[in-house]
Amino acid sequence: MKMIHRLKYLFVYTIPVTVFIAFNYNGLWTFLPLIVFFGLVPLLELLLPPDRENMDKKMADDEKHQRMYDYILYGTLPLQVGFLVYFFFTIGDTPYGSMDYIGRITAMGFMCGVVGINVGHELGHRLQRWEQLMGEILLLTSLDTHFLPYHNAGHHRNVATPEDAATARKNELLFTYWIRSHFGSYLEAWQLENTRLKDLKKPWWSFENRMVVYSIANILLIVLIYYVFGTAVLIAFIGAAIIGIILLETVNYIEHYGLLRKKNEQGRYEAVRHHHSWNSDHPIGRTLLFNLSRHSDHHYNGSKKYQILKSHENSPQMPTGYPGMMLLAVMQPMWFWVMNKKLKKFN
Repeated sequence: MKMIHRLKYLFVYTIPVTVFIAFNYNGLWTFLPLIVFFGLVPLLELLLPPDRENMDKKMADDEKHQRMYDYILYGTLPLQVGFLVYFFFTIGDTPYGSMDYIGRITAMGFMCGVVGINVGHELGHRLQRWEQLMGEILLLTSLDTHFLPYHNAGHHRNVATPEDAATARKNELLFTYWIRSHFGSYLEAWQLENTRLKDLKKPWWSFENRMVVYSIANILLIVLIYYVFGTAVLIAFIGAAIIGIILLETVNYIEHYGLLRKKNEQGRYEAVRHHHSWNSDHPIGRTLLFNLSRHSDHHYNGSKKYQILKSHENSPQMPTGYPGMMLLAVMQPMWFWVMNKKLKKFN
């Protein structure tokens, strides 16, 4: 049983398999990652029941220290970087603006979002600096390095409040949310780092400012791609990075949509509780995203490793898994019809 719990997270490695096919075949095959993970997976999750089973305390204590879970995460780093380099060569030989060109960009973008950003998020919560560095490299592959200082110091503090750029308001349009959340979190990441260094009595332009270092890394990566591969490949990379960011922001949108923490008489927000995040226990999406959809427990303890995150009875539950909910979010009238009815129970 324990081995099944561990090996199921290898499911994420099906993503590079579909991306490899997209890079080496033509036509609709170039869209295979999207067809599988936004077509087949949501269909299967409509048929499969949610799995709300939690590990008991003894098993959770054992699995918390099981290194296989970490090795599965670490293995995504060379894959992500390797596929990104492979993408540069492949897209360079693909006719600019063709269907294959667009399909391969979406394939790389999907990998940037699900592998690069999602695993980068998980490692960014780790306490070891070298694990955080791995997360930063993964996020760099989507030009989204500002995510970590904002997410850890901003989002986790202000979640489910109007002060949080990544908390979607009730009836907020997804497409305007993408812009507000991404650029709002970018500006706040700078503010958080500047404040941190000011408290340490150090200048904001110091190399100890992560946003300074991240900005330099992003610029160097863009310049290097342009110098080595040219304009068409750089445009393709930026397109893939944007797709990865859009996937992230769509996940952010569904995770806290419309949920708000109440203020007490002193004007302070109540503590973050399990009912301040939308959750899904649908097994395929859970496994693919390293239990990200058990989001309430993640916010309750941000450093808790993904393999021991729990399902809680009082957490708001989505009708299907994250891939299906992301599709629903794009169909805005249907999203509002479904989710606003559910919101009445929690606000």
